[in-house]
Amino acid sequence: MLLPALVSTPSKVAIRFPGHELTYAELAAQARQVAYGLVGKRRIAVWARSDVRTCVVVVGALLAGVPVVPLNPKVGERELAHILSDSAPDLVVDRELPSGAEVPLPEPDGEAPALIVYTSGTTGPPKGVVLPRRALASNLDALAAAWEWTADDVVVHGLPLFHVHGLGIGVLGPLRRGGTVHHLGTFSVEAAAEAMASVGTMMFGVPTMYHRIVNAPEHAGAFAKARLLVSGSAALPATVHERVAELTGQRVVERYGMTETLMNTSVRASGDRRPGTVGLPLDGVEVRVVGDEPGEIEVRGPNLFLEYLNRPDATRDAFVDGWFRTGDLAVVEPDGYLRIVGRRATDLIKSGGYKIGAGEIENALLEHPGVAEVAVTGEPDDDLGERVVAWVVPSGVAPTGDELADHVARLLTPHKRPRVVRFVESLPRNDMGKVLKRELR
Repeated sequence: MLLPALVSTPSKVAIRFPGHELTYAELAAQARQVAYGLVGKRRIAVWARSDVRTCVVVVGALLAGVPVVPLNPKVGERELAHILSDSAPDLVVDRELPSGAEVPLPEPDGEAPALIVYTSGTTGPPKGVVLPRRALASNLDALAAAWEWTADDVVVHGLPLFHVHGLGIGVLGPLRRGGTVHHLGTFSVEAAAEAMASVGTMMFGVPTMYHRIVNAPEHAGAFAKARLLVSGSAALPATVHERVAELTGQRVVERYGMTETLMNTSVRASGDRRPGTVGLPLDGVEVRVVGDEPGEIEVRGPNLFLEYLNRPDATRDAFVDGWFRTGDLAVVEPDGYLRIVGRRATDLIKSGGYKIGAGEIENALLEHPGVAEVAVTGEPDDDLGERVVAWVVPSGVAPTGDELADHVARLLTPHKRPRVVRFVESLPRNDMGKVLKRELR
């Protein structure tokens, strides 16, 4: 059973958001009612706002055996149209929750799809990653072993619920353990500190959040009592790692995962939490580095996705002899710890914990009448990890940077907008006409 605690710990608080909490009994009752209304559906989409309702819908869909497509509440019109066209959900759940007459809810097979999460590639529109139930169950259990994660833990986070970090690990993880999710609604250092000082034992965050914590040292004491501080979605700068340790006495645990694989490696709770490394492979997960170091990380195991929805070509290209090609480059340290050093593709930008494809931003910008040519790159940012930079050759009267940023936010998603726009007379190209992005950097 994917979520056994729904029936085993009825009076315990399962999920808590600002102003609203549900016990396991309340969550189970509401989720079952949703499940009755979803039985027979092929798949559904849900506006994944950071609230209790999103959790109830997702748990209800899991009980019904209906895969869920989480939608970013800030998604732009172009990206939304693509996701809805590609996934073709039978129902889009917004404010009103589905319900129906009581029917049997047998536990689906482990290979049954659970989530379809859209993720940005290096080019083109996002692809739907189909994650089966066995990937969630096996990966959450492997993380529990690595992090000594139990029903006594209260996980505090303010991560969005439309990707696997916030929803898969941050919500379904505690629910599988029988613990409590304490969601902040939106992240702030003050709210996180208050939660950790009162009830939290673990905190999940991205480097941007830890950067903000070290810039608010007056709140550091609240994080000192944490059993575990976990960072993911991008590399945590060593300077931030050391500053967190100085302020709190806690060394952050880093892990490495992707939408397609969930979590692959992690530093153990009892292991050496040294900066710049993402630990060892999780139980059941095989990881290898192929080629001369730094080589490409390849992964196989029960944590892997089933397919890219409607993209057999992309699915086929992503695997070699059963190993998933991550596109990440790493070296293996003498004790087996993995240290990630970059991307095989230069067109993937990790900003604020999000994975952003440069190609889709370029395509959006080229639709603006004031843009003749464009290249998008990432560059280091103390707060975001990387910021999106657009290099624009204008057509006629140059638009403003703010105008172009708003254009991208409207078509795609606000976090994909260029943070910096640089106007240039031409883009550097090789003999084949390909833009030489490294020269732009």
